[in-house]
Amino acid sequence: MDPKIIPEIETQEETAQAPLYRVIIHNDDVTPMNFVVEVLMTVFLLSAPGAEMVMYTAHYHGSAYVCSLPKSEAERRVAQAHMMAAMEGYPLRFTIEVERG
Repeated sequence: MDPKIIPEIETQEETAQAPLYRVIIHNDDVTPMNFVVEVLMTVFLLSAPGAEMVMYTAHYHGSAYVCSLPKSEAERRVAQAHMMAAMEGYPLRFTIEVERG
């Protein structure tokens, strides 16, 4: 075997092995509903009707499921949503939890 040739090792993608994480939005009495819908559409790529449904579910029940993503992507999007809210002075909060299968 030629020492300059390194055999290629097959690897699976992170998403195939890693568990998905559920993104949860939490209700607050300060953040305007239209801003919540905007964040859900912009950051989490929900449709307008889907974003409204999630927003109203959180409003009436205290929290709501947004979507499931690989951990690093869930963390990235939650950080982006928190940054958008902070820039406007809103306490909008999202959390992630491992999806149980």
